[in-house]
Amino acid sequence: MSVFKKAISVILAILAVLSCIALPISAEPIEKEPLPVPSVSAKSAILMLASTGEILYQKDCDVKLPMASTTKIMTALVALELGSPKQMIAVSPEAVGVEGSSIYLTAGEQLSLEQLLYALLLESANDAAVAIACGLSGSVDSFAKKMNEKADSLGLVQTHFTNPHGLDHEEHYTTARELAIITQALLKDPLLRTIVSTRKTTIPHDGTDSVRLLVNHNKMLRLYDGCIGVKTGFTKRSGRCLVSAAERDGVELIAVTLNASDDWNDHTALLNYGFSRYDAVKLCNTEEYLFPLPVVGGTDDYVMIGNTEALQAILPVHHGSIVVRVEAPRFAYADVSEGDVIGSVIFLCDVESNGSLQKIGEVELTARYSVKKKKVKRSFWQWLKSLFGFH
Repeated sequence: MSVFKKAISVILAILAVLSCIALPISAEPIEKEPLPVPSVSAKSAILMLASTGEILYQKDCDVKLPMASTTKIMTALVALELGSPKQMIAVSPEAVGVEGSSIYLTAGEQLSLEQLLYALLLESANDAAVAIACGLSGSVDSFAKKMNEKADSLGLVQTHFTNPHGLDHEEHYTTARELAIITQALLKDPLLRTIVSTRKTTIPHDGTDSVRLLVNHNKMLRLYDGCIGVKTGFTKRSGRCLVSAAERDGVELIAVTLNASDDWNDHTALLNYGFSRYDAVKLCNTEEYLFPLPVVGGTDDYVMIGNTEALQAILPVHHGSIVVRVEAPRFAYADVSEGDVIGSVIFLCDVESNGSLQKIGEVELTARYSVKKKKVKRSFWQWLKSLFGFH
């Protein structure tokens, strides 16, 4: 920002504090046109803004369906609540020879939880899922109970788990909407976010010098620009299941399809549709709103207050006007301590371009330094009165 523009920003901010007015701000014009609503092969589907949970597209997203190995998204979440990444886990006999995808673990073999999570989420290893469950919770049933408790804590009401791998069971189900919510939680964990975006890696092989090569089954990582995960799944009963997430220019999307015959193309169409409709708009830079506030009774006449954080919002490409409202007192009383929250900057937008403003963000205004209370010298007469209890 230029010095002149910064000065104008300061003056406008001061005026806003004094008169409580809303000031317009501008964003770069968006020229792209939203794509038409896609048609997908999936029996159930959803497209969600990861940052807010806003639904951009849905097709029967509340129908309860089997989820196959997308189950392992919840398995990974619960695993890191019960154990630490470097914790060593001895493979239990129950984990050896589990039906379906496998990395061929052997009983008694020891791997870290992190290594097992890579096997779980890249190779979709069912034996790794059981090893994690038994190693952290004692049994598959006990671990499944923890998974259901986690579902409850996320507010899910149409999701139930009976195992950590997703093999078919009548009481093992979710919905596209609730699987997207589980994925939101996974993407907030830095380690899991790294794992699901990894294309390939290696882990030890039964304590020998050789290694197991793990290759991510999620082709979207190679097919779609900006893809950051998440998980594939398939059984004859569930059909093809896929959860994907992608990020472009600050916009992060989650797509879920259950029972889809053409899931790669479904997800490409859904993500393209989402990115065509939304953009990340910068609302302010760090200390963009920085100005003096008078201080009563202080060693300084004023204190500088400002925002210490930058802020952006995810908005429709054809959103209406954005305004900013600065809310702060006309003055502060000493003492003022550095970091004290003294006001805020509130951003509002005509999101639907219908003349109605909605709050889209807020940053705090804090004191940039301390201002101590001024010590006042007393006259002899004031000292004498205080000596005898008069004020």
